[in-house]
Amino acid sequence: MTSTEPAAEPAPRASRAQQVAAELEAQILADRASTGDRVGLRTELIARFAVSPSVMNEALRILRERNLVEVKPGPNGGVFVANPPPQVRLGAIDVWYQGLTVDPVQLFEARQYLDALFPTAAMQRANPDDIRAMEWALDDMRAASGRDDARAFLDANMRMHLAIARASRIEVLVGMYQTIVTMLTATISRARFIEGLTGPRAHNLEVHANLIAAIRDQDTVLLEKTLAQHNEDMVRVR
Repeated sequence: MTSTEPAAEPAPRASRAQQVAAELEAQILADRASTGDRVGLRTELIARFAVSPSVMNEALRILRERNLVEVKPGPNGGVFVANPPPQVRLGAIDVWYQGLTVDPVQLFEARQYLDALFPTAAMQRANPDDIRAMEWALDDMRAASGRDDARAFLDANMRMHLAIARASRIEVLVGMYQTIVTMLTATISRARFIEGLTGPRAHNLEVHANLIAAIRDQDTVLLEKTLAQHNEDMVRVR
């Protein structure tokens, strides 16, 4: 019997212009370029990427729409950095954001203070459903790490901490925390694991497993030690 199910459509491939735009963005980020820094002449970029003028024009249009570059005419013109996305390093993950009106480092610092506050209350108030929510998020972190999906790892990490926040039952602060998490999650443009840093990634998973264990077992000594380790993760790169 012949199946009538339609064949799955292949995932669309990025156009050459999209590939060039991505490579130029990666260059801006790798160089830690600032607003006003020159990326190059349009003719230089055409030669470097071996593309037609129309492909380069489309790549630059993509970057202009994302407010990453501006193109200036004239003898002193060229392609310049307009507004490079901020970057934060979280343990073994580099994260870029777009569209935030607040420095993401400030949001992560606010989140960091709340992350240190909630577990103590959660240790006294968490119920079995709260613990399961934390453990499920940790399982998702492990799975994301195994398939090198940094964005999924980060999303699961924030879900785990949100579960701890909710277990604290401090509703006003939980609402503030939820707002911070929503802003960070909605504006991530890219996340990637830092090459060669599998050790810190494994350590991060261990720290979060110990954090859940401390809350579940009401172990104040383990909680204090784990929170100290957890606070060492965030480093500003840009």
